[in-house]
Amino acid sequence: MRLFLRIWAVFSLLTLSAFTTPPDKITVYLIGDSTMSIKPVKAYPETGWGMPFAYFFDQTVTVDNRAQNGRSTRTFIEENRWQPVADSLQEGDYVFIQFGHNDEVNTKKSYTTETEFKANLARFITESRARKAIPVLITPVARRKFDAAGKIEGTHTVYSELVRTVAAEYKTPLIDLDTQSQQLLQQFGVEHSKLLFLQLAPGEHPNYPEGKDDNTHFNELGARRIAEIVLSNIKSLKLDLADRIVKPQSVK
Repeated sequence: MRLFLRIWAVFSLLTLSAFTTPPDKITVYLIGDSTMSIKPVKAYPETGWGMPFAYFFDQTVTVDNRAQNGRSTRTFIEENRWQPVADSLQEGDYVFIQFGHNDEVNTKKSYTTETEFKANLARFITESRARKAIPVLITPVARRKFDAAGKIEGTHTVYSELVRTVAAEYKTPLIDLDTQSQQLLQQFGVEHSKLLFLQLAPGEHPNYPEGKDDNTHFNELGARRIAEIVLSNIKSLKLDLADRIVKPQSVK
């Protein structure tokens, strides 16, 4: 009798597993600027954090990185980059939204007033939710800027706060990447933080024969460290997306 019950239990488990519905496939859209975007080979070793981010998820997730160099919320909309994303959204998809670098600079053509910036973020949120997708707001990632005493300085104070305000008003998940990336840079310090950015001496890389002194854009290491911060927030926010992160495999 006991043997029969054991056989029946195993049979039941196998039957149930055979009819378990696999997780639906979803798309995670990334919209933002050059700190997130996919880089061409000619720009290497410059790396947007959205590039390594794409490899952290299992086969049920497609990361569709639509971020573009130099774009603000306004130009992203005006150039018809947002509407195709909105039209493609399916229930359960995610939209990770990181702007501010180009919105905040009033000498750029991409400049977006504070009022417009908030309205554009609100549009991304409401139109995503209308498609039953999940928007996630992200404050702009920090630049490498230290004061004379070696303390990291914020360069996105106003526009980062606008992102936080919109997130609170619309009860939207928020990743405060500005604050957390500043903490990362402070941990590395004035000199070692250069290892995260596109910092090259003349002749060090064929793509930049004259060298490069860039404190905004990341190299491979910097992009991965920023992607890891975003990943950590996905877990701490308890987003359902966290269940689709690749699980570490034990070494046999």
